[in-house]
Amino acid sequence: MTTQHSAESTHRQPPSTDLPRVALVGVHGFGERHLANLARLEQAGALELVAVADPNPPQPGSLAGSVAVYPDMDGLLAAQPGVDVVIIATPIQTHAPLALAALSAGKDVYVEKPPVASLAQFQDVLAAAGKAGRLVQVGFQSLGSHALPAIRDLVAAGDIGTVLGISATGQWLRTTAYFKRSRWAGKRSLDGVDVVDGVATNALAHAVATALHLAGAHTLADIASVETDLYRANQTESDDTSVLRVRTSQGTTLLCALTLCAPEQLDPTVTVHGTLGDITLSYTSDEVVITTPDGERRETYARTDLLENLLEARATGAPLLCALEDTGAFTAVLEAIRTSPAPAPIDARYVSWEGGGDDAHPVVPGITDLMARAVKAQATFAELGVPWARPLPPVRTLTVGGRPVADYQDGSHIRAVSSPRPYLHPVRTLNGTVVTDHQPLDHVWHLGVGVALQDVDGVNFWGGRTYTREAGQYVWRPDHGSIVRTATTAAQADAGEGRAGKLQETLDWNGPDGAPILVEERSWAWSGVAPSIWRLSLDFALSPAGDKPVSLGSPGSNGRFEGGYGGFFWRLPPCGDVAVWTPAGSGEAETHGSVTPWLAWSGKFDGGPATLVFVAPEGSTDPWFVRVDGYPGVGQSLAWDAPVTARPGSPVRRRVTVFVADGILSTTDIEDLTNQQGEPS
Repeated sequence: MTTQHSAESTHRQPPSTDLPRVALVGVHGFGERHLANLARLEQAGALELVAVADPNPPQPGSLAGSVAVYPDMDGLLAAQPGVDVVIIATPIQTHAPLALAALSAGKDVYVEKPPVASLAQFQDVLAAAGKAGRLVQVGFQSLGSHALPAIRDLVAAGDIGTVLGISATGQWLRTTAYFKRSRWAGKRSLDGVDVVDGVATNALAHAVATALHLAGAHTLADIASVETDLYRANQTESDDTSVLRVRTSQGTTLLCALTLCAPEQLDPTVTVHGTLGDITLSYTSDEVVITTPDGERRETYARTDLLENLLEARATGAPLLCALEDTGAFTAVLEAIRTSPAPAPIDARYVSWEGGGDDAHPVVPGITDLMARAVKAQATFAELGVPWARPLPPVRTLTVGGRPVADYQDGSHIRAVSSPRPYLHPVRTLNGTVVTDHQPLDHVWHLGVGVALQDVDGVNFWGGRTYTREAGQYVWRPDHGSIVRTATTAAQADAGEGRAGKLQETLDWNGPDGAPILVEERSWAWSGVAPSIWRLSLDFALSPAGDKPVSLGSPGSNGRFEGGYGGFFWRLPPCGDVAVWTPAGSGEAETHGSVTPWLAWSGKFDGGPATLVFVAPEGSTDPWFVRVDGYPGVGQSLAWDAPVTARPGSPVRRRVTVFVADGILSTTDIEDLTNQQGEPS
């Protein structure tokens, strides 16, 4: 979060005291709102509407007799009706040519959003404005909200702690008629000319622009990178359901999750997420909600009309609230969308249509929860593994007899405060039932199957908030590390007849400063053991990266009762009819914290019934960590209620084996399995 960037135009003509004479180009669609606003301001004595231009003239009697009507702006400018300001409310692809013509004629310009359809056009119009010494205001009306400086003040005062990121969320629905309203609607280009219509560039462009503003990103130089993940449920060229991830030059991450395929239309919002709370702006109503541990409070703010602001800038030299140059950051986003591959169509299996005829509109089921996950994890739909999204190829796929059973992810897409690290997901039964989850809404730092610890000499390699003895609770700290694979020493991806698949690798556990704290030697092995059962084994050894001992701890070792998670962890997806048991008891209460040779979990997963059997090595004293009610997860606790120490030359070693079975296994089945099966060769 930064202080407000000056929206003052670099080139400004001397202040004027004459009543400004205004022309409107485009009187239909959004132009009708401009006509209403012009009538209000004219009645207030702030301006004079002298001309309009549109190939489809307004209805007779809708304008004062003194207002000249022209079929196009060329005719308007040629007639020289003494215009000072030209408002452009025309199709997107005409914005830049019309703005250039108006500037060339020496007029100040108010152009509707998006101001241009490409970065090249932005640079052309910006150069023309500088050469002519004229003002260009862009119609992102939300940037006139008095809520924006108020939010900046709240953040600067520390009301929500340290900013973790900013999000923009928009859930609208648009009917077939919306895309029939004009030739350019839903188009990326028309007759070879860029249009770049879409959910982020037009329909919900205010969400993007407002979020960029709060992120302190105004100019092109304020943007470090833009990543796009674009989809469409409609039969259009443009995207209607998308995620954008923007990183600013100051390091802020902005995640925009937007759709026109929601089950109901909701007010779009922009949220500043902090370590102590959130500030959410509903920019269509200028309402701000501040949520902190102390509760929730609401404030509603006034708004400065951007045309009035432009008139004030002409009269007094006041800065523009949305000068063209300060939409450079938005243009960088638009350019990324323009140059991205065409939006991927969402498979019809994942789209339902409601209504009929021109009122028909698509709904992507579950889109509300998916957008919430994307925002919280700062992840794209593809990274979340949404079934209709573009598949992201894993680093490698583990197979048994040619059948894929697990994908290896390197964690490079995971946000920093989730402690990026390698993991397996999805893990499947031999019949294809998925038995892992990653980045779930309840804990977006839970990543499939892997190794993670919350306290490694004070560094969090688990993700999320850190439990500290001093606070007696979970708190956000800038203490997140990352685990990076540095070498693969052996790899055999497929487990075939009598042969195990193997993956041996070396990983660095790096602190927030990038310096290694631990070096891990990790080995995965997998093999088939029955027509419907396969086995996965994990061995890992943690050694200090330097010449000093390293403490390995957990929330439990830092005072949280029975909160000793850390080490091996398996996050399961939602499933029904869950049973969890050991040789000594059943249910979460009897299995959590127990030390037994094995622990089983069975349930009805999305793809069918399945059972997981977690087997500890002989002599293990590590308790099982089990969660059923709050979320589904199983771990083997490396530091249940006291830290362990990795010493130079004396690494901390752990091993676990998991049998992954289709169907529901009985205790007898499990005992037979664990007693009869040897280790894979």
